[in-house]
Amino acid sequence: MKHFYNPRSRSAMTDWMLAELGVEHERVCIDFGIQNPQLDELHRINPMKKLPVLVDGDTVVTETAAICAYLADKYPQKDMAPAAGSAERGLYYRILFISGSAIEPAFTLAAANIEYPDASMAGWGDMPRIIDTIEALTPDSDWATGKQFTAADVIFGGLLNFASKVGWFTPSLKMQDYISRLRQRPAYLKSHPDMLQNMAGKRIA
Repeated sequence: MKHFYNPRSRSAMTDWMLAELGVEHERVCIDFGIQNPQLDELHRINPMKKLPVLVDGDTVVTETAAICAYLADKYPQKDMAPAAGSAERGLYYRILFISGSAIEPAFTLAAANIEYPDASMAGWGDMPRIIDTIEALTPDSDWATGKQFTAADVIFGGLLNFASKVGWFTPSLKMQDYISRLRQRPAYLKSHPDMLQNMAGKRIA
């Protein structure tokens, strides 16, 4: 299994997921600053030319949430996803996929001082709705779906962690407490040694 990775990209979250699982894999570090064989390989297997990418045999998985969901299902013994068919599984899917489909697009536009002209037409609505939704989905204690830490925490919590660090929004006290719990996890510390602290305020790829 190969993980195409750069610490200043969304692949920091999939790297965290792999650390939570303790799965042996090859990390392919991508340098976007120069043309190199690793970059050529990334472009060949992912027409989006983006990170992260996971290659598992003949299977290529792109998109951060998709990779985390794939890994959670591939290693069910690690308990990184609620049981299929459970009420928690429904909440897990909601939190797992709203991050990339609604929360991040809204944050990205807001960071660029762009407001979508019609909130009823945008899948994420507007920033007030996004902040209200984040507040509602942030757990008061433990993790996103309850006592069990899951891939949804890696994706949702990872996005909130990044967004708060770069100033995309000001987290509430409940959000701050949740982010603090995430940062104390051994796998988080292993996969984020200095990444956010050394960033210049933007991501690449």
